[in-house]
Amino acid sequence: MRKSKKEKHLSIKRRKFLKQISLSLGSIFFPAVILAQETIEKTAKWLLGENYDPYDHFWGMGIDINKCIGCGRCASACKQENNVPTEPFFFRTWVERYELLENGQTRIESPNGAVDGFNKVIDQNSKAIKSFFVPKICNQCDNPPCVQVCPVGATFKTPDGVVLVDSEYCIGCRYCIQACPYGARFLDPVTKTAEKCTFCYHRLVKDLLPVCVEVCPTQTRIFGEIKKKASPLVRFLRMNKISVLKHYLNTEPKVFYTNLDLEVK
Repeated sequence: MRKSKKEKHLSIKRRKFLKQISLSLGSIFFPAVILAQETIEKTAKWLLGENYDPYDHFWGMGIDINKCIGCGRCASACKQENNVPTEPFFFRTWVERYELLENGQTRIESPNGAVDGFNKVIDQNSKAIKSFFVPKICNQCDNPPCVQVCPVGATFKTPDGVVLVDSEYCIGCRYCIQACPYGARFLDPVTKTAEKCTFCYHRLVKDLLPVCVEVCPTQTRIFGEIKKKASPLVRFLRMNKISVLKHYLNTEPKVFYTNLDLEVK
């Protein structure tokens, strides 16, 4: 439903007011707990479909490193599906190429987030002994630091395990962006609010897969329920040796990797 000019004006005034309060008191008082429930109730109206019950699901994603060919279709499709700015600084998902060199060093590159793929010719002088691709995405942590630091409850975790941002509440303070250990957030240059991967939540509530999963030609990404035995993700977790990024931070990521090299951070 479109907002009236008056409603937009009030929303902007409210955001400016909250931002001023947050910046002046942010280091002393964080009212996230007070506003979290109100945020969830407010956003539920536009997030959830008529027949979707978030309490019936608990989502996660698996990524098989050996299957990724670095085509960048996931990153490109994500930008189109979610209206992510085209500039090479803003991504909800991206792909990195790792090259392990003979001298023990590791070279990492991700030109334009792999939206246009990678240069197929690897520098022959680098003497790389191994090369592979690693898709990156918001890890949808079960213990998300971004939620903890948000001063207004704009970032919250849904009952089905997805971390979302309510742009109506977000004041653009960037606390969540700094707190994310995976570099998976950015500030939208137009709305001035935090953005990130949502597992294409607008598609989930319609019983559709995230677009990055749908367009992958090699089925690198496996999406599904974590707590249902018939889920393809559960089979993936059961049949493979699983790793998560930065496990030592205890963020409890719900993006699981197999065949993950130790050089990947």
